[in-house]
Amino acid sequence: MRTIAMRRPALFALLGAVALLSGCATQTPLPTASAAARSAHAAFVLEGRLSASDGEQAASGRLEWRHDDQQDEWTVFSPLGQVVARLTRTASGAVLHTAHGERYQAASASELLPRALGIDAPVERLSGWVQAAPDAQAQVRQRDAAGRPTLVIDAGWRIEYPAYASDEAHAPPQRIDLSRGNARLRLIIDQWTFIP
Repeated sequence: MRTIAMRRPALFALLGAVALLSGCATQTPLPTASAAARSAHAAFVLEGRLSASDGEQAASGRLEWRHDDQQDEWTVFSPLGQVVARLTRTASGAVLHTAHGERYQAASASELLPRALGIDAPVERLSGWVQAAPDAQAQVRQRDAAGRPTLVIDAGWRIEYPAYASDEAHAPPQRIDLSRGNARLRLIIDQWTFIP
């Protein structure tokens, strides 16, 4: 019993010395990729597959989005290829046509986007989000080895970029996951066309 009692203070002293030395050791920071220079194209067409859920209902299909400074046109197709909805935004407002012959009109596309895509996302930021070129107000939380965003927080939304079209720093995203609360939208982009 005496030998154990004599060794215990020595053991505590040794552990204390190790802890003290490890606290003094310099920590080498992990290398981080420098931010890749990315800018949003003013005009593009993208074609892809999407799935959306609001926590209660889910839908999937195909999306074609034509964007330029003057207008946007989102066309949503069913998995079988039929047009489900077409939302058009111009300077004068927005119009939504559905497959059932319904027509909705609003001052902005933000009011009609939930009917077309199933999510209530800020339309004015979407073109930057899909190109992984968020504006200065967004927080880029993570980047990949090429310096491209992999996680962005903007306007209460979490935007993740699990895949890009290639390994090049300027490559557009191939997959985008948007989420806020129960709202989820996944977009897999099959084709990008950038218009000069």
